[in-house]
Amino acid sequence: MAGELVGQVALVTGGGRGIGRAVAEAVARAGAAVALTARSPHELDETAAAITAAGGQVLARPADVRDAAAIQQLAADTARQFGPVSLLVNNAGTPGPAGNDWEVDAAAWWECVEVIVRGAFLCTQAVMPGMIQRGGGRIIQMASVTGTRAYPPMTATSVAKTALIRMTEGLAQSAGPHGVATFAIHPGVVKTRLLESYGLTIPDSMYAPPEQAAGLCVRLATGRYDALSGRFLTITDDLDALAARADDLSTQEQLLLRIKA
Repeated sequence: MAGELVGQVALVTGGGRGIGRAVAEAVARAGAAVALTARSPHELDETAAAITAAGGQVLARPADVRDAAAIQQLAADTARQFGPVSLLVNNAGTPGPAGNDWEVDAAAWWECVEVIVRGAFLCTQAVMPGMIQRGGGRIIQMASVTGTRAYPPMTATSVAKTALIRMTEGLAQSAGPHGVATFAIHPGVVKTRLLESYGLTIPDSMYAPPEQAAGLCVRLATGRYDALSGRFLTITDDLDALAARADDLSTQEQLLLRIKA
Protein backbone atom coordinates (compact mmCIF):
# COMPACT_ATOMS: atom_id res chain seq x y z
CA MET A 1 0.00 0.00 0.00
CA ALA A 2 3.04 2.27 -0.08
CA GLY A 3 2.35 5.45 -2.01
CA GLU A 4 -1.42 4.97 -2.35
CA LEU A 5 -2.19 8.03 -0.24
CA VAL A 6 0.46 10.41 -1.57
CA GLY A 7 -0.98 13.92 -1.66
CA GLN A 8 -3.54 13.24 1.05
CA VAL A 9 -3.61 14.92 4.45
CA ALA A 10 -4.96 12.85 7.32
CA LEU A 11 -6.15 13.88 10.77
CA VAL A 12 -6.20 11.03 13.29
CA THR A 13 -7.65 11.53 16.76
CA GLY A 14 -6.60 9.39 19.69
CA GLY A 15 -3.34 8.94 17.82
CA GLY A 16 -1.06 8.44 20.80
CA ARG A 17 -1.46 4.70 21.24
CA GLY A 18 -3.34 1.56 20.26
CA ILE A 19 -5.53 1.68 17.18
CA GLY A 20 -4.94 5.39 16.63
CA ARG A 21 -1.18 4.97 16.54
CA ALA A 22 -1.45 2.02 14.16
CA VAL A 23 -3.73 4.02 11.85
CA ALA A 24 -1.46 7.07 11.90
CA GLU A 25 1.62 5.03 11.08
CA ALA A 26 -0.18 3.11 8.33
CA VAL A 27 -1.54 6.17 6.50
CA ALA A 28 1.88 7.81 6.80
CA ARG A 29 3.56 4.74 5.26
CA ALA A 30 1.02 4.96 2.45
CA GLY A 31 2.22 8.49 1.73
CA ALA A 32 -0.22 10.78 3.54
CA ALA A 33 0.90 13.68 5.69
CA VAL A 34 -0.55 13.09 9.15
CA ALA A 35 -1.83 15.36 11.90
CA LEU A 36 -2.27 13.69 15.29
CA THR A 37 -4.07 14.66 18.43
CA ALA A 38 -4.65 13.07 21.83
CA ARG A 39 -4.64 14.15 25.45
CA SER A 40 -1.30 12.52 26.29
CA PRO A 41 1.65 14.57 24.93
CA HIS A 42 4.23 11.88 25.70
CA GLU A 43 2.39 9.21 23.73
CA LEU A 44 1.78 11.64 20.86
CA ASP A 45 5.49 12.37 20.74
CA GLU A 46 6.25 8.65 20.53
CA THR A 47 3.89 8.19 17.59
CA ALA A 48 5.25 11.27 15.84
CA ALA A 49 8.84 10.11 16.34
CA ALA A 50 8.05 6.71 14.82
CA ILE A 51 6.45 8.33 11.77
CA THR A 52 9.34 10.75 11.34
CA ALA A 53 11.91 7.96 11.68
CA ALA A 54 10.14 6.09 8.88
CA GLY A 55 10.36 9.14 6.62
CA GLY A 56 6.79 10.38 7.07
CA GLN A 57 5.39 13.87 7.57
CA VAL A 58 3.65 14.47 10.87
CA LEU A 59 2.20 17.23 13.02
CA ALA A 60 1.36 16.34 16.63
CA ARG A 61 -0.82 18.60 18.80
CA PRO A 62 -2.16 17.63 22.25
CA ALA A 63 -5.84 18.49 22.50
CA ASP A 64 -9.13 17.40 24.00
CA VAL A 65 -11.48 16.56 21.12
CA ARG A 66 -14.35 18.05 23.14
CA ASP A 67 -12.74 21.49 22.86
CA ALA A 68 -14.16 23.08 19.70
CA ALA A 69 -11.62 25.91 19.60
CA ALA A 70 -8.69 23.52 19.97
CA ILE A 71 -9.96 21.30 17.16
CA GLN A 72 -10.56 24.25 14.84
CA GLN A 73 -7.02 25.43 15.58
CA LEU A 74 -5.62 21.99 14.85
CA ALA A 75 -7.40 21.89 11.50
CA ALA A 76 -6.05 25.35 10.66
CA ASP A 77 -2.48 24.43 11.71
CA THR A 78 -2.69 21.26 9.64
CA ALA A 79 -3.85 23.17 6.57
CA ARG A 80 -1.01 25.67 6.93
CA GLN A 81 1.65 22.99 7.24
CA PHE A 82 0.40 20.28 4.88
CA GLY A 83 -2.77 21.48 3.17
CA PRO A 84 -6.44 20.91 3.99
CA VAL A 85 -7.51 17.65 5.60
CA SER A 86 -8.75 15.09 3.08
CA LEU A 87 -9.04 12.14 5.50
CA LEU A 88 -10.42 12.28 9.03
CA VAL A 89 -10.25 9.24 11.31
CA ASN A 90 -12.36 9.78 14.43
CA ASN A 91 -10.74 7.32 16.79
CA ALA A 92 -10.58 9.18 20.13
CA GLY A 93 -12.29 7.49 23.04
CA THR A 94 -12.18 7.02 26.77
CA PRO A 95 -13.44 4.11 28.91
CA GLY A 96 -16.89 4.29 30.37
CA PRO A 97 -17.60 2.92 33.84
CA ALA A 98 -18.35 -0.79 34.02
CA GLY A 99 -21.55 -1.72 35.78
CA ASN A 100 -25.28 -1.17 35.86
CA ASP A 101 -26.36 2.23 34.57
CA TRP A 102 -28.21 3.01 37.78
CA GLU A 103 -25.12 2.33 39.87
CA VAL A 104 -22.16 3.78 37.93
CA ASP A 105 -20.73 7.28 38.20
CA ALA A 106 -22.82 9.57 35.99
CA ALA A 107 -19.95 11.93 35.17
CA ALA A 108 -17.72 9.08 33.98
CA TRP A 109 -20.57 7.62 31.92
CA TRP A 110 -21.20 10.93 30.20
CA GLU A 111 -17.49 11.64 29.64
CA CYS A 112 -17.23 8.43 27.63
CA VAL A 113 -20.16 9.40 25.42
CA GLU A 114 -18.99 12.99 25.09
CA VAL A 115 -15.41 12.18 24.07
CA ILE A 116 -16.52 9.70 21.42
CA VAL A 117 -19.59 11.49 20.05
CA ARG A 118 -18.95 15.20 20.65
CA GLY A 119 -15.32 14.66 19.64
CA ALA A 120 -16.29 13.08 16.33
CA PHE A 121 -18.91 15.77 15.75
CA LEU A 122 -16.50 18.66 16.37
CA CYS A 123 -13.73 17.16 14.26
CA THR A 124 -16.20 16.58 11.45
CA GLN A 125 -17.40 20.18 11.70
CA ALA A 126 -13.81 21.39 11.50
CA VAL A 127 -12.97 19.61 8.24
CA MET A 128 -16.26 19.00 6.42
CA PRO A 129 -16.78 22.51 4.98
CA GLY A 130 -13.39 22.32 3.27
CA MET A 131 -14.09 18.84 1.93
CA ILE A 132 -17.40 20.00 0.49
CA GLN A 133 -15.79 23.08 -1.03
CA ARG A 134 -13.14 20.92 -2.72
CA GLY A 135 -15.66 18.30 -3.78
CA GLY A 136 -14.20 15.34 -1.94
CA GLY A 137 -12.87 13.79 1.24
CA ARG A 138 -13.34 10.80 3.51
CA ILE A 139 -14.31 10.37 7.15
CA ILE A 140 -13.83 7.11 9.02
CA GLN A 141 -15.51 6.57 12.38
CA MET A 142 -13.88 4.04 14.69
CA ALA A 143 -17.11 2.38 15.77
CA SER A 144 -17.57 -1.12 17.16
CA VAL A 145 -19.82 -4.13 17.12
CA THR A 146 -20.91 -2.83 20.55
CA GLY A 147 -22.78 -0.17 18.61
CA THR A 148 -24.99 -2.76 16.93
CA ARG A 149 -26.43 -4.43 20.03
CA ALA A 150 -26.53 -4.02 23.80
CA TYR A 151 -23.32 -4.97 25.62
CA PRO A 152 -23.78 -4.62 29.39
CA PRO A 153 -21.89 -3.60 31.44
CA MET A 154 -20.33 -1.22 28.88
CA THR A 155 -23.47 0.75 28.06
CA ALA A 156 -21.78 4.13 27.70
CA THR A 157 -19.41 2.84 25.03
CA SER A 158 -22.25 0.98 23.31
CA VAL A 159 -24.41 4.11 23.20
CA ALA A 160 -21.53 6.20 21.86
CA LYS A 161 -20.55 3.72 19.17
CA THR A 162 -24.18 3.40 18.07
CA ALA A 163 -24.23 7.17 17.67
CA LEU A 164 -21.11 7.05 15.48
CA ILE A 165 -22.72 4.51 13.18
CA ARG A 166 -25.87 6.59 12.84
CA MET A 167 -23.79 9.74 12.33
CA THR A 168 -21.99 7.97 9.51
CA GLU A 169 -25.26 7.11 7.81
CA GLY A 170 -26.51 10.69 8.08
CA LEU A 171 -23.27 12.17 6.75
CA ALA A 172 -23.29 9.78 3.81
CA GLN A 173 -26.69 11.11 2.79
CA SER A 174 -26.03 14.80 3.42
CA ALA A 175 -22.39 15.08 2.32
CA GLY A 176 -22.34 12.31 -0.27
CA PRO A 177 -23.76 14.54 -3.03
CA HIS A 178 -20.76 16.84 -2.40
CA GLY A 179 -18.26 14.03 -2.96
CA VAL A 180 -17.56 13.16 0.68
CA ALA A 181 -17.60 9.47 1.66
CA THR A 182 -18.06 8.31 5.25
CA PHE A 183 -17.58 4.91 6.85
CA ALA A 184 -18.08 3.35 10.27
CA ILE A 185 -15.78 0.43 11.00
CA HIS A 186 -15.43 -2.32 13.56
CA PRO A 187 -11.69 -2.77 14.24
CA GLY A 188 -12.09 -6.21 15.74
CA VAL A 189 -11.47 -7.04 19.38
CA VAL A 190 -8.27 -5.12 20.01
CA LYS A 191 -6.42 -5.28 23.32
CA THR A 192 -6.57 -1.58 24.20
CA ARG A 193 -6.62 0.19 27.56
CA LEU A 194 -10.26 1.05 26.94
CA LEU A 195 -11.22 -2.59 26.54
CA GLU A 196 -9.03 -3.79 29.41
CA SER A 197 -10.66 -1.25 31.74
CA TYR A 198 -13.86 -3.31 31.69
CA GLY A 199 -12.13 -6.28 33.25
CA LEU A 200 -13.51 -8.76 30.72
CA THR A 201 -12.00 -12.20 30.29
CA ILE A 202 -11.30 -12.64 26.59
CA PRO A 203 -9.25 -15.49 25.10
CA ASP A 204 -6.10 -14.32 23.34
CA SER A 205 -7.28 -16.08 20.19
CA MET A 206 -10.13 -13.56 19.86
CA TYR A 207 -7.90 -10.49 19.75
CA ALA A 208 -7.09 -8.76 16.48
CA PRO A 209 -3.93 -6.68 16.04
CA PRO A 210 -4.58 -2.95 15.59
CA GLU A 211 -2.74 -3.12 12.27
CA GLN A 212 -5.78 -4.82 10.73
CA ALA A 213 -7.97 -1.81 11.45
CA ALA A 214 -5.19 0.43 10.17
CA GLY A 215 -5.04 -1.50 6.92
CA LEU A 216 -8.80 -1.17 6.50
CA CYS A 217 -8.52 2.60 6.99
CA VAL A 218 -5.85 2.85 4.31
CA ARG A 219 -7.93 0.88 1.83
CA LEU A 220 -11.00 3.04 2.46
CA ALA A 221 -8.88 6.19 2.15
CA THR A 222 -7.85 5.28 -1.39
CA GLY A 223 -11.33 6.02 -2.68
CA ARG A 224 -11.77 2.63 -4.32
CA TYR A 225 -14.63 1.79 -1.98
CA ASP A 226 -16.57 5.05 -1.89
CA ALA A 227 -19.60 3.15 -3.19
CA LEU A 228 -19.81 1.70 0.35
CA SER A 229 -20.16 5.15 1.93
CA GLY A 230 -22.49 5.12 4.93
CA ARG A 231 -21.94 1.44 5.65
CA PHE A 232 -20.73 -0.33 8.79
CA LEU A 233 -17.70 -2.38 7.79
CA THR A 234 -15.41 -4.79 9.62
CA ILE A 235 -11.83 -5.94 9.27
CA THR A 236 -13.03 -9.32 7.98
CA ASP A 237 -15.19 -7.93 5.18
CA ASP A 238 -14.30 -8.54 1.54
CA LEU A 239 -14.45 -4.93 0.37
CA ASP A 240 -14.18 -5.81 -3.31
CA ALA A 241 -17.11 -8.20 -3.09
CA LEU A 242 -19.18 -5.67 -1.14
CA ALA A 243 -18.38 -2.87 -3.58
CA ALA A 244 -19.54 -5.07 -6.45
CA ARG A 245 -22.88 -5.41 -4.62
CA ALA A 246 -23.16 -1.74 -3.63
CA ASP A 247 -26.45 -1.19 -5.41
CA ASP A 248 -28.01 -4.24 -3.78
CA LEU A 249 -26.72 -3.19 -0.36
CA SER A 250 -28.41 0.17 -0.83
CA THR A 251 -31.70 -1.25 -2.07
CA GLN A 252 -31.85 -3.82 0.71
CA GLU A 253 -30.58 -1.40 3.38
CA GLN A 254 -27.81 -3.76 4.45
CA LEU A 255 -24.87 -2.91 6.74
CA LEU A 256 -26.97 -0.13 8.30
CA LEU A 257 -28.64 0.27 11.68
CA ARG A 258 -32.22 -0.88 11.20
CA ILE A 259 -35.03 -2.24 13.39
CA LYS A 260 -36.29 -5.53 12.06
CA ALA A 261 -40.07 -5.68 11.94
